Amino acid sequence: MPAETPVCQLLERQAMDYRDWLWVAPPRDAWLEGGEGRLLSADHGVVEAWRAEGKLAATALEATLAPPAGAVFFWPKSHALGEWWLLRLCQALPAGTPLQVVGENSGGIKRALKVLASLGLGCRKRDSARRCTLFETHLEPVGIDPDLAWTRFEADDLTLVSHPGVFGHGKLDDGTRLLLETLPAVLPALDVNVNDMGEGGREEKDESEAASRVLDVGCGDGILAAWLARRGAAVTAVDVNAFAVEATRRTLAANALDGEALESDVYSRLEGRRFDAIVSNPPFHQERAIDYGPAARLIREAPSHLVPGGQLVLVANAFLPYPDLLEAAFGSFQILADDRRFRVYLARKAGR
Repeated sequence: MPAETPVCQLLERQAMDYRDWLWVAPPRDAWLEGGEGRLLSADHGVVEAWRAEGKLAATALEATLAPPAGAVFFWPKSHALGEWWLLRLCQALPAGTPLQVVGENSGGIKRALKVLASLGLGCRKRDSARRCTLFETHLEPVGIDPDLAWTRFEADDLTLVSHPGVFGHGKLDDGTRLLLETLPAVLPALDVNVNDMGEGGREEKDESEAASRVLDVGCGDGILAAWLARRGAAVTAVDVNAFAVEATRRTLAANALDGEALESDVYSRLEGRRFDAIVSNPPFHQERAIDYGPAARLIREAPSHLVPGGQLVLVANAFLPYPDLLEAAFGSFQILADDRRFRVYLARKAGR
């Protein structure tokens, strides 16, 4: 199977035996998935695709890695995330392990040179083609802990924990802010006085009163999950990004809130589960490319994950083509808020 992406096309032409190499944070590419080597990735969808092919695949935050013959790291669009990955590899793999770093020129691969130099890892350019560049070096011990990349900030009276590569890293996204302003009117049962809550930040409910089951799709740093949990919802949060799932877990813990956070490609790990509401600020980018796929699946499959009368509430950039998707999936929808940049949509499943 020939390589599909420019970065893999550059690697395909190398006179290299990659059979026992570690592919770090690669894109989806049939050449990689049908070839040799093993995977380390923060993308649940990529990890599951490799495992479906019977290949070894580890998630980004797994504690230990078996030493490979070498590693190929695909430079991300986030400079800070690229630095984290390099620190992670220096910490986890033996000194002297060959490392290749590859990326598109327009995606900032040349910035990797400065990062490598700052870590004391000298490198040389091995090849360039397809508007991509490939560097090579060797890993050495670096006295910087990758965990220092985790940061905290305050928003809406909550402590949020974030990591490079997580959506809205270190700040509250304007679309999410509009969604939070709109939700109390949409989910009034959750609009309790948070100052009257019991121990641990949770509302004290009568035992016979079941908590609303709410799903947060694309949970990011956990702001929506924490906001909902603080108001007494039984929250499940999912994201395809392992850093986002861990950030949400840490955000919930930092605020003494309960909730479940799972790595899931939209609904991939939620078979048979139904919710009273689904809330989301869905992504529409994959690295630098626009990708409506996850948001389209979120909308199209939402009715099968909602109880009768259940609601989907999402915020999106005003220019995105979601009205047609909502109409097709639910038959009708409402626009609850529109500040010309973002819109908050509500769609309700028939019944009840």
